[in-house]
Amino acid sequence: MIEERFALGSSLLHRTDPSVKIIGATVLAIIIAISQSMAAILIGLGMGIALALLARLSPRALWPRFAAVNLFCLFLWVTLPLTGGGEAMGHIWSMAISRKGVMLALYVTIKTNAILLVLTALLATSPVHHIGRGMQRLGISTKLTLLLLTSYRYLNLIHQEFKRLQRAAELRCFDPRTNIHTYRTYSYLVGMTFVRSWERSRRVHNAMLMRGFNGTFPVLDTTTFRRRDLYFLLLFTASALVLAAVSLTW
Repeated sequence: MIEERFALGSSLLHRTDPSVKIIGATVLAIIIAISQSMAAILIGLGMGIALALLARLSPRALWPRFAAVNLFCLFLWVTLPLTGGGEAMGHIWSMAISRKGVMLALYVTIKTNAILLVLTALLATSPVHHIGRGMQRLGISTKLTLLLLTSYRYLNLIHQEFKRLQRAAELRCFDPRTNIHTYRTYSYLVGMTFVRSWERSRRVHNAMLMRGFNGTFPVLDTTTFRRRDLYFLLLFTASALVLAAVSLTW
């Protein structure tokens, strides 16, 4: 299975109802994403940091995620200041540095890191099957929930199938290079992976039907909504209202 390194823990967020965390993560992420106020997105970043501390997330485990996200932001910092247009705030040789482009890159960087912290602290602190149960409680489409759970379950198996085909090619002296033969070989590997995934999905579906599968997974966890979950729901609602108010007024 895919590693869920943030799902193991005993913090308050780990013990909060998944449906509450789904609501909080969705609302906060949307407001931060559409906000045009620097004050609002800085407050959103502060909320993300506070949630990460509350969830006791390991900085060492967070680092690879931040590195991947900010690598994209680095590309924006290279391109937007040179192509943003508007007033120039300086020059590099003969190229003008756009104030609008710099501000846009800054907005995107802060928003990206804030949303990453919020989603990691709220959603990654629950196992995927708990997230699926939370989606069911919120009345989200059963087919969408089933698609999430089955995709998560078999994504690792599909990856293992691709690696097996890749090892078979390497045993036949396949040496990856930048030529047509390499591109053709990788296209064959990807195509065979999809074909075998389709065949496996049909076998798994038939096996599930033979065992009485009716479109839903039975839920053995009977955890109920607790007072602590209500407090967190109120806290997320108040935080979203504060962000919205700051975004509209500042």
